[in-house]
Amino acid sequence: MTISMFQASVPRIVNMLTNLSHLLDKAQAHVDAKKLNEAALTQFRLYPDMFPLARQVQIACDTAQGVVARLAGVEIPTVEDTEVSIADLKQRISKTMAFIEGFSAAQIDGTEDKDIITKRGDKETHYKGMQFLLNHAMPNVYFHITTVYAILRHNGVEIGKRDYLGKV
Repeated sequence: MTISMFQASVPRIVNMLTNLSHLLDKAQAHVDAKKLNEAALTQFRLYPDMFPLARQVQIACDTAQGVVARLAGVEIPTVEDTEVSIADLKQRISKTMAFIEGFSAAQIDGTEDKDIITKRGDKETHYKGMQFLLNHAMPNVYFHITTVYAILRHNGVEIGKRDYLGKV
């Protein structure tokens, strides 16, 4: 049995974003129980040169919708990074999942060899579809979600591996 580009992207991304939203539920429960200022979590960074939790969520969402849009050949939505609360971040995740779930297998399958070009400043990076999905985009989504997990654990939120992996 083979796995399609759709199967390797859309369901996996939706699963991880669902788990990310669950992690934020646990964070909100922690903030409420301990009567903490939410910003203590949303603006926390593991190291001074790393992005805070809120930005980690935003990048995970941007990367997730970007990979699916690029593979499908549609415009990547522009989203302002204005989220400050856990509820705001959960709404961002929800909107991202709705966008991603709007794609069909027919739009994604067969893109293994599609030319994908990403730009960061003046630098262009060229990929083939499968290389972009498996070697760049998916590791990036996982990285930023893992960093959210690490920030929450570091701050005493009671989460474990099952919360990160979900029920799959």
